[in-house]
Amino acid sequence: MRVVAAMSGGVDSAVAAARMLDAGHDVVGVHLALSRSAATLRESARGCCTLEDAGDARRVADRLGIPFYVWDLAERFERDVVEDFVQEYAAGRTPNPCLRCNERIKFAALLDKALALGFDGVATGHYARVLEGPSGRELHRAVDPDKDQSYVLGVLDADQLARAFFPLGGSLKAAVRQEAAERGFAVARKPDSHDICFVADGDTRGFLTRRLGERPGELVDAVSGKVVGEHAGVHGFTVGQRRGLGLERSRLDGEPRYVVGVDAPRARVLVGTADLLGVDVLEGAHLRWCGPPPWGEVVLGAQVRAHGEEVPASATVAEEVVRVRLGRRVRGVAPGQSVVLYEGSRVVGSATVTATSRAA
Repeated sequence: MRVVAAMSGGVDSAVAAARMLDAGHDVVGVHLALSRSAATLRESARGCCTLEDAGDARRVADRLGIPFYVWDLAERFERDVVEDFVQEYAAGRTPNPCLRCNERIKFAALLDKALALGFDGVATGHYARVLEGPSGRELHRAVDPDKDQSYVLGVLDADQLARAFFPLGGSLKAAVRQEAAERGFAVARKPDSHDICFVADGDTRGFLTRRLGERPGELVDAVSGKVVGEHAGVHGFTVGQRRGLGLERSRLDGEPRYVVGVDAPRARVLVGTADLLGVDVLEGAHLRWCGPPPWGEVVLGAQVRAHGEEVPASATVAEEVVRVRLGRRVRGVAPGQSVVLYEGSRVVGSATVTATSRAA
């Protein structure tokens, strides 16, 4: 098969491309230029898409003897990922940009362009497995639980999975680095990048403030309704946050306070004690199914963070909405986050959380 290997310039995508070549495929390396003004060098492990990364990817492609191209998707990345991220925070929600990038860039824009050019699919360095099931190809958790990235791939549909290849899903990360070193790849010891890739310094609040400006509002006690402080914008807060609230414990009975809700229309951030954070009912929209969609009530596992724990749950699907009842309360779940549903190791699908509550 003719396959595009998405090469970020890191160790994982380098080994993934090499394995696809070893498997006998006709491989072409592609680096995605996602920044409108790419830096020359990385500033930290969070950054990506620098000229250094593109150069690292090119050197791996040269060593493998495969063609290499840079595809400029910066404008679409800005619109579909970065701007979506900014507007979601402005609306008081907490998005996951990695899911949006996988959905709209790597397995929409990239895959669509690859297919239009006559390729059969796209290979990436994600840690996940695609296995044949009774209804077609299925997305499963990776063998390495510490590196499993099936959560951020839970937005892929069956058609995209049919064209997706994840050669690292059955390997441990240590083995991948060792293989890279044995192949002579200079990126063998390169640090892993961390999300959020377009906030290289890790200061999400600062990034959002530069985009949105200051939008002052009130910090309000969620129980009494009393105003207990002020803030510079709801975009600087997310449910479960404890630090950076600007509150003195002495004014609030000495107990630490957390963000328990964000009311963007009224520019209010609701704060309360830890016992108010736990929820066990989630409602979600923007449903994405990795295979045949479930209907009615089904018993599944639910995960609400990329590196979070799977929780036993039941899910009821009706039309374009899913209601997930968690087996226990989970703290800090915010609208805008994604809930990914599992059946064993298989990813059933995902939804964007629109509301949370507690069962009576």
